[in-house]
Amino acid sequence: MPPRRSTEVAPVPARPTLPRLRSAVQRCRACELWADATQAVLGEGTTPAEAMLVGEQPGDREDLEGAPFVGPAGRMLDRGLSDAGIDPARVYVTNVVKHFRWRAHGTGQRRIHQQPDAVHVAACRPWLDAELALVRPRVLVCLGATAAQALVGRHVRVTVDHGRPLDTDLAEHVFATVHPSSLLRAPDEAARRAAYAGFVADLRAVARLLDA
Repeated sequence: MPPRRSTEVAPVPARPTLPRLRSAVQRCRACELWADATQAVLGEGTTPAEAMLVGEQPGDREDLEGAPFVGPAGRMLDRGLSDAGIDPARVYVTNVVKHFRWRAHGTGQRRIHQQPDAVHVAACRPWLDAELALVRPRVLVCLGATAAQALVGRHVRVTVDHGRPLDTDLAEHVFATVHPSSLLRAPDEAARRAAYAGFVADLRAVARLLDA
């Protein structure tokens, strides 16, 4: 079944602060994802921040805990930031979509991630724009194709464009790299090590800009 469109507008406060955004996003009904999610998950971190990292959507743990990047992908991201020499205190992390889109796995309780559709990305864009205005990052990092294409354009291909500046006025420097969850899906240990090395290399390019 295709996603249901809504005529409701995201209730972004006229004078947003992060606490106001966190409260208001829980009332968002701009798409249907809220109905099956535990809660909306806004970003966390320093504001303003030198770097802003944007992923796709909350996962299972994020949906339950109400914070971004607290599950396995988040642990991978933390490791990558550490290995790249980026202090988490300099970073704000968030997602393009604020509600978890999932499907049930068989008859059990396991919830399987489903990629958000364009209608979900569009419905959530006012929240992301409000975060960008508050965070004012010098370096913006798109984690994965959904974030890169939502923020920069459909022409971006993370496999080709990762680790090099992208042409957009959203921040002084804009990069794309893989989503850390993709590292967890590598077919074997050798592939995982190679993918992780590329991920850290991309983050080191960010670190060099932050320290310039």
